[in-house]
Amino acid sequence: MTDRLPISRRTVLTAGALGALGTALPLGTAQAAAASDIAPAGAGSGRGLRFRADGTFKVVQFNDTQDDERTDRRTVELMEKVLDQEKPDFVVINGDVITGGCETRLAVKQAINNVVTPMESRRIPWAVTYGNHDEDSLPQSGVDEAGMLKIYRSYEYNVNAESTRGVTGTSNTIVSIGSAARKNREAFTLWLMDSGRYAPGAIDGQDFAGYPTWDWLRMDQVAWYREQSQQLERRRGRKVPGLMFLHIALWEHRFMWWGGVDTRTEADAARGRARHGIVGERNEDECPGPFNSGMFNAILERGDVKGVFVGHDHINDYVGDYYGVMLGYAPGTGFGAYGLDGAERNRMRGGRVFELKEAGDEVTIATRVVYARELGIDLTANDQPMQPLPLGPRQQRI
Repeated sequence: MTDRLPISRRTVLTAGALGALGTALPLGTAQAAAASDIAPAGAGSGRGLRFRADGTFKVVQFNDTQDDERTDRRTVELMEKVLDQEKPDFVVINGDVITGGCETRLAVKQAINNVVTPMESRRIPWAVTYGNHDEDSLPQSGVDEAGMLKIYRSYEYNVNAESTRGVTGTSNTIVSIGSAARKNREAFTLWLMDSGRYAPGAIDGQDFAGYPTWDWLRMDQVAWYREQSQQLERRRGRKVPGLMFLHIALWEHRFMWWGGVDTRTEADAARGRARHGIVGERNEDECPGPFNSGMFNAILERGDVKGVFVGHDHINDYVGDYYGVMLGYAPGTGFGAYGLDGAERNRMRGGRVFELKEAGDEVTIATRVVYARELGIDLTANDQPMQPLPLGPRQQRI
């Protein structure tokens, strides 16, 4: 992958105020139970997850924490307050965990440690996906994604899988959630996909001038999802519902908003919002790569993934129903990354919450966004870097 940075993605296309899907459910502390028979290929560390006795399970998605070792202190404050309020059973940081500016291996470890400590200190299982910025520090630090994965997996509550040989991307991971009612039986799956960095400089001698310069899911990843989904269905005798998380949006996110492929008027957007039940804000263009991966088509064919949630575009937070599949964003979590213009820079900082409810073989999904502005966090449009949090003994050694 090239280490060149993409052009600016800022636009000022503002939609209506965010609605809410679902309501909060009173849940206790996070849990993790051993479940030896719910570990498909691509599974993480083997730490089993299970729906609670009342049939509930909560996931929090953070996005674009995106900072160096002197992380903006409010990023960590936001994560801690969301975790303490929501008490999730699982957390995903959905890409761009760190960014350029980490000049040494130590700095990379510190930048990572700052934003995973909130989960580790609360004993909440967690995983990451990779975004386009995670290797921005590679030329200075010498730490690539494989090296970062070793750091992530050194933490007690991380469940990222090792990378799968022959499949593009780092740590494409299946997280299985066991049934509360049926021992050793998957009730739900979380698919964590690596959507890549940047488009290559050229393909077949042709550059990408005029096209989006971000990466895309490769066909072997689509085939891997499809094959694992089929194996899971054969093993369990039914399709297991799930959610998919990846950093870079699918083209279908854009199609859904505009209600078409080549449409760009407010009337088109109104049609898209009405048809697909979209709620939330769109403050910049969706930024997929130059090619459509076919992942959405595979998801429609399989019928198990009920939603695809992304980040990458920090100031979008909308969600809608695109032909039976939820497509949505979580807003940027990191205060050190770009946000809205001027004094509103930090208004959109937050995380997305998913409340799952098991009912027989079905699982209902409700989702909403929690914002820093609701949690008493300083939204001043400035930078407030902190000193790195202390590394644990295992992270010091790695």
